Amino acid sequence: MRLITVAGPPSVGKTSVVVKTARILAGSERRVGIVKFDSLNTSDDEVYQRAGLPVKVGLAGSVCPDHFFVSNIDDCVSWGRRAALDFLIAESAGLCNRCSPHIQGVLAVCVIDNLSGVHTPRKIGPMLKLADVVVITKGDIVSQAEREVFSFNVRQANPRAVILFFNGITGQGAAELGYHLDQAPAIHELEGSRLRFPMPSAVCPYCIGETIIGQDHQRGNVRKMALGDKPA
Repeated sequence: MRLITVAGPPSVGKTSVVVKTARILAGSERRVGIVKFDSLNTSDDEVYQRAGLPVKVGLAGSVCPDHFFVSNIDDCVSWGRRAALDFLIAESAGLCNRCSPHIQGVLAVCVIDNLSGVHTPRKIGPMLKLADVVVITKGDIVSQAEREVFSFNVRQANPRAVILFFNGITGQGAAELGYHLDQAPAIHELEGSRLRFPMPSAVCPYCIGETIIGQDHQRGNVRKMALGDKPA
């Protein structure tokens, strides 16, 4: 079974990218399944079900979505193997543009859109910088110059990735993305595998439910800004 992680900020069109590409793969009589990770709520599973794709949903709730992802992805791989899938695509929203963990030895896709601004690729962390394939959506809404500047900034952030443009309405780009997904390495399990980049290190009171602001309530791993002045 081939595992692919698909990450990206909310509302960039990840689900459309996955559905249209999965149809290309399934057209070759291969079985494609989806695991959708989200924070509080999602209806994307209904989109996948209408497309005839087996899907499981994981909602992180009060837990960091990316920590939730890492804690559950190996179990999802086991489900994919039991379901006799040829491809398992894990979709995850990079809510902080920092984590969305990519896994060593697993094909990593990052989806971003042209409407987010030409400088956005420089503001996204390992989710973009460590991806194998960067999919750029909504290019039909901006000018050719904006598309070229955006793509250039993606290349500056990640010199090694394959960059491709994708139209989520027409499906243009799905065949090319499907080709790259077809080259993903086969995996049996993730036990002992490693993330490509460490998670943010923070165990502070706000992580475990504190709501009061103030130094007296800040404990653990707390990082303060150097503002260059002292209070009177």
